[in-house]
Amino acid sequence: MTIITVKTGGIAADAVTDAKIADDIVGTEHLTANEVDTAALKGDAVTGAELADNAVNSEHYTDGSIDTAHLADGQVTIGKLATAVLTGATDIGAAIVDADLFLIDDGAGGTLRKTAASRLKTFITGGITMADNWRINADDATDNAETDLDSGWERVDATGHGTIGSAMTQSSGVFSFPATGLYLVQFQLYQVASGGDGYGQGFIKHMDQANNTTKLSNVVGTHFENKWLSLYMSTLFDCQNVNNDRVQFFGGSNVNGQVIAGDTGMNRTSATFIRLGNT
Repeated sequence: MTIITVKTGGIAADAVTDAKIADDIVGTEHLTANEVDTAALKGDAVTGAELADNAVNSEHYTDGSIDTAHLADGQVTIGKLATAVLTGATDIGAAIVDADLFLIDDGAGGTLRKTAASRLKTFITGGITMADNWRINADDATDNAETDLDSGWERVDATGHGTIGSAMTQSSGVFSFPATGLYLVQFQLYQVASGGDGYGQGFIKHMDQANNTTKLSNVVGTHFENKWLSLYMSTLFDCQNVNNDRVQFFGGSNVNGQVIAGDTGMNRTSATFIRLGNT
């Protein structure tokens, strides 16, 4: 047997090429530490299979490299958002994400939902998004048992009065609602029997788009000459269509000329509207 000894000194530079090396011959023990750099790696050569579990830490992420496409559904919890979530009325300042969008904790297991700024008031006030108050600003007079209060209405504006949300609108005493929903409608009628003894009464009526009316509430009281009578009535009104569902108020007496009291500085004969929720 002939033994051929080849010394490394006898091999010309670059004489050993890839073609001279059998597959799977060069092991990691033949590599100098830190010798393989990124330039020596083929593009896309490092796959998930080559990475050990839990090997990539947050310090290896490029700032801003994790976008929403790489977040699994349900991974952002209240604990991860800290004070960026509104969890109660006392936490309003911390809840602001931007001028028009809030994140609300629904209180049922930590589910978060986007909420427009216009709906934030609903969360804080427990659903009351609209409350309005109107009054007759000058005396009127009865001319029959059901006198249409079609003039002198004004929205309250004196010191101490307040409203919430969009206003009611009215034309000749017919009130239209700013949105559909279930409303508490209250009517206070203040009357003086300047025309003599008799009875006074008030009505709240529904008026449809064709101006047909339906009585919703009626209160009657006896009053005596030159004495005051105050009547209060209310109803829960279901406004399903803002064009078709309107209300109107009436005051009356069996004696013509009885005074329906009005005032521009305080409520005497007045109406209150409070939206309680969706229809």
